[in-house]
Amino acid sequence: MNAEPTPPASTHLLYLHGFRSSPQSAKARAMASHVAQRAPGVHWWCPQLPPSPRAAMQQVLAGTADWPRQSMAVIGSSLGGFYATWVAEQTGCRSVLLNPAVNPARDLANYIGEQASWHDPAEHFFFLPEYVQELRELTLHVQRPDPRCLAIIAKGDELLDWREMHSRYALASVQLLEGGDHALSDFAAHLPTIMSFLGWP
Repeated sequence: MNAEPTPPASTHLLYLHGFRSSPQSAKARAMASHVAQRAPGVHWWCPQLPPSPRAAMQQVLAGTADWPRQSMAVIGSSLGGFYATWVAEQTGCRSVLLNPAVNPARDLANYIGEQASWHDPAEHFFFLPEYVQELRELTLHVQRPDPRCLAIIAKGDELLDWREMHSRYALASVQLLEGGDHALSDFAAHLPTIMSFLGWP
Protein backbone atom coordinates (compact mmCIF):
# COMPACT_ATOMS: atom_id res chain seq x y z
CA MET A 1 0.00 0.00 0.00
CA ASN A 2 1.52 3.30 -1.08
CA ALA A 3 1.64 6.14 1.40
CA GLU A 4 0.02 9.38 0.38
CA PRO A 5 2.53 11.86 -1.05
CA THR A 6 3.62 14.59 1.34
CA PRO A 7 1.69 17.75 0.48
CA PRO A 8 3.68 20.87 -0.37
CA ALA A 9 4.47 23.46 2.27
CA SER A 10 1.48 25.67 2.93
CA THR A 11 1.51 28.93 0.98
CA HIS A 12 -1.81 30.31 2.24
CA LEU A 13 -2.97 30.14 5.86
CA LEU A 14 -6.45 30.91 7.19
CA TYR A 15 -6.99 31.37 10.94
CA LEU A 16 -10.53 31.12 12.35
CA HIS A 17 -11.17 32.48 15.84
CA GLY A 18 -13.70 31.19 18.35
CA PHE A 19 -17.06 32.36 19.69
CA ARG A 20 -16.95 35.97 21.01
CA SER A 21 -13.31 36.11 19.95
CA SER A 22 -11.54 38.08 17.22
CA PRO A 23 -8.32 38.40 15.21
CA GLN A 24 -6.94 40.06 18.37
CA SER A 25 -6.89 36.74 20.26
CA ALA A 26 -3.55 35.80 21.81
CA LYS A 27 -3.23 32.66 19.66
CA ALA A 28 -4.11 34.46 16.42
CA ARG A 29 -1.57 37.20 17.11
CA ALA A 30 1.10 34.70 18.15
CA MET A 31 0.54 32.63 15.01
CA ALA A 32 0.58 35.71 12.77
CA SER A 33 3.84 36.90 14.31
CA HIS A 34 5.45 33.46 14.06
CA VAL A 35 4.43 33.04 10.41
CA ALA A 36 5.73 36.53 9.57
CA GLN A 37 9.10 35.65 11.09
CA ARG A 38 9.51 32.05 9.99
CA ALA A 39 7.53 31.88 6.73
CA PRO A 40 7.27 35.49 5.49
CA GLY A 41 6.11 34.48 2.01
CA VAL A 42 2.94 32.87 3.31
CA HIS A 43 -0.37 34.63 2.63
CA TRP A 44 -2.03 35.08 6.04
CA TRP A 45 -5.71 35.85 6.61
CA CYS A 46 -7.53 36.01 9.93
CA PRO A 47 -10.95 37.56 9.29
CA GLN A 48 -13.38 38.89 11.86
CA LEU A 49 -16.20 36.36 11.56
CA PRO A 50 -19.84 37.47 11.71
CA PRO A 51 -22.09 35.83 14.34
CA SER A 52 -24.08 33.95 11.68
CA PRO A 53 -22.34 30.62 10.98
CA ARG A 54 -23.73 30.55 7.45
CA ALA A 55 -22.51 34.08 6.73
CA ALA A 56 -19.14 33.29 8.30
CA MET A 57 -18.56 30.31 6.03
CA GLN A 58 -19.77 32.21 2.97
CA GLN A 59 -17.22 34.91 3.80
CA VAL A 60 -14.46 32.35 4.21
CA LEU A 61 -15.23 30.49 0.99
CA ALA A 62 -15.41 33.76 -0.95
CA GLY A 63 -12.15 35.00 0.54
CA THR A 64 -10.27 31.77 -0.26
CA ALA A 65 -11.91 31.04 -3.63
CA ASP A 66 -8.68 31.61 -5.56
CA TRP A 67 -6.36 29.98 -3.02
CA PRO A 68 -4.47 26.86 -4.18
CA ARG A 69 -6.19 23.91 -2.52
CA GLN A 70 -3.07 21.73 -2.36
CA SER A 71 -1.05 24.33 -0.47
CA MET A 72 -3.61 26.16 1.63
CA ALA A 73 -4.24 25.33 5.28
CA VAL A 74 -6.66 26.38 8.00
CA ILE A 75 -6.20 26.74 11.76
CA GLY A 76 -9.23 27.03 14.01
CA SER A 77 -9.70 27.46 17.73
CA SER A 78 -12.82 26.31 19.63
CA LEU A 79 -15.79 27.28 17.41
CA GLY A 80 -13.17 28.18 14.81
CA GLY A 81 -12.00 24.55 15.00
CA PHE A 82 -15.52 23.42 14.13
CA TYR A 83 -15.50 25.84 11.21
CA ALA A 84 -12.01 24.74 10.16
CA THR A 85 -13.22 21.13 10.02
CA TRP A 86 -15.96 22.20 7.62
CA VAL A 87 -13.57 24.28 5.50
CA ALA A 88 -11.11 21.39 5.24
CA GLU A 89 -13.92 19.09 4.13
CA GLN A 90 -14.93 21.54 1.39
CA THR A 91 -11.42 22.24 0.13
CA GLY A 92 -9.35 19.16 0.97
CA CYS A 93 -6.75 21.35 2.68
CA ARG A 94 -4.73 20.66 5.81
CA SER A 95 -6.22 21.73 9.13
CA VAL A 96 -4.95 22.38 12.65
CA LEU A 97 -7.64 22.31 15.33
CA LEU A 98 -7.06 23.87 18.76
CA ASN A 99 -9.50 22.53 21.36
CA PRO A 100 -12.15 22.32 18.63
CA ALA A 101 -15.85 22.60 19.41
CA VAL A 102 -17.56 19.32 18.51
CA ASN A 103 -21.25 20.14 19.00
CA PRO A 104 -21.64 23.93 19.02
CA ALA A 105 -25.32 23.73 18.05
CA ARG A 106 -25.92 22.11 21.44
CA ASP A 107 -23.47 24.22 23.44
CA LEU A 108 -24.28 27.65 22.00
CA ALA A 109 -28.04 27.21 22.34
CA ASN A 110 -27.44 28.54 25.86
CA TYR A 111 -25.97 31.79 24.48
CA ILE A 112 -28.88 33.04 22.39
CA GLY A 113 -29.24 36.78 22.89
CA GLU A 114 -26.92 39.75 23.23
CA GLN A 115 -23.24 38.93 23.69
CA ALA A 116 -20.16 41.06 24.37
CA SER A 117 -16.98 40.56 22.38
CA TRP A 118 -14.19 39.07 24.46
CA HIS A 119 -11.46 41.50 23.35
CA ASP A 120 -13.68 44.58 23.28
CA PRO A 121 -16.48 44.34 25.88
CA ALA A 122 -17.96 47.58 24.53
CA GLU A 123 -18.69 45.78 21.26
CA HIS A 124 -21.91 43.76 21.33
CA PHE A 125 -23.59 41.39 18.92
CA PHE A 126 -26.70 39.23 18.90
CA PHE A 127 -26.54 35.45 18.66
CA LEU A 128 -29.90 34.65 17.09
CA PRO A 129 -31.93 31.42 17.52
CA GLU A 130 -31.62 30.60 13.80
CA TYR A 131 -27.83 30.45 14.16
CA VAL A 132 -28.21 27.18 16.08
CA GLN A 133 -29.84 25.59 13.02
CA GLU A 134 -27.08 27.02 10.83
CA LEU A 135 -24.54 25.25 13.05
CA ARG A 136 -26.48 21.99 12.70
CA GLU A 137 -26.31 22.36 8.92
CA LEU A 138 -22.51 22.72 9.06
CA THR A 139 -22.06 19.63 11.24
CA LEU A 140 -20.23 16.77 9.51
CA HIS A 141 -21.45 13.32 10.53
CA VAL A 142 -18.94 11.17 8.64
CA GLN A 143 -15.52 10.61 10.18
CA ARG A 144 -12.68 9.46 7.95
CA PRO A 145 -8.99 8.78 8.59
CA ASP A 146 -7.37 12.13 7.86
CA PRO A 147 -3.59 12.55 8.01
CA ARG A 148 -4.13 16.16 6.86
CA CYS A 149 -5.72 17.05 10.21
CA LEU A 150 -3.84 17.80 13.44
CA ALA A 151 -5.93 18.24 16.59
CA ILE A 152 -4.34 19.70 19.72
CA ILE A 153 -6.57 18.86 22.68
CA ALA A 154 -6.03 19.81 26.33
CA LYS A 155 -7.44 17.52 29.01
CA GLY A 156 -7.66 20.57 31.25
CA ASP A 157 -10.05 22.42 28.94
CA GLU A 158 -12.56 24.03 31.29
CA LEU A 159 -15.20 24.70 28.61
CA LEU A 160 -15.19 21.67 26.32
CA ASP A 161 -15.02 17.96 27.17
CA TRP A 162 -11.65 16.63 26.01
CA ARG A 163 -13.09 13.10 25.71
CA GLU A 164 -15.68 14.34 23.22
CA MET A 165 -13.01 16.14 21.22
CA HIS A 166 -10.70 13.13 21.29
CA SER A 167 -13.47 10.80 20.16
CA ARG A 168 -14.51 13.11 17.32
CA TYR A 169 -10.96 13.42 15.96
CA ALA A 170 -9.69 9.94 16.81
CA LEU A 171 -8.86 9.29 13.14
CA ALA A 172 -6.79 12.46 12.81
CA SER A 173 -3.32 13.13 14.16
CA VAL A 174 -3.96 14.02 17.81
CA GLN A 175 -1.74 15.76 20.36
CA LEU A 176 -3.45 15.05 23.68
CA LEU A 177 -2.14 17.35 26.40
CA GLU A 178 -2.17 16.55 30.09
CA GLY A 179 -3.60 19.58 31.89
CA GLY A 180 -3.67 22.79 29.92
CA ASP A 181 -6.73 25.00 29.44
CA HIS A 182 -9.27 26.04 26.80
CA ALA A 183 -7.19 29.03 25.72
CA LEU A 184 -4.05 26.89 25.31
CA SER A 185 -2.11 29.38 27.40
CA ASP A 186 1.08 27.48 26.49
CA PHE A 187 0.38 27.98 22.78
CA ALA A 188 3.95 29.12 22.06
CA ALA A 189 5.17 25.64 23.00
CA HIS A 190 3.06 24.14 20.21
CA LEU A 191 4.18 26.47 17.43
CA PRO A 192 7.07 24.23 16.30
CA THR A 193 4.69 21.25 15.95
CA ILE A 194 2.20 23.32 13.97
CA MET A 195 4.87 24.81 11.74
CA SER A 196 6.29 21.36 10.98
CA PHE A 197 2.82 19.98 10.24
CA LEU A 198 2.25 22.80 7.75
CA GLY A 199 5.54 22.01 6.01
CA TRP A 200 7.65 24.86 7.31
CA PRO A 201 11.07 24.51 8.98
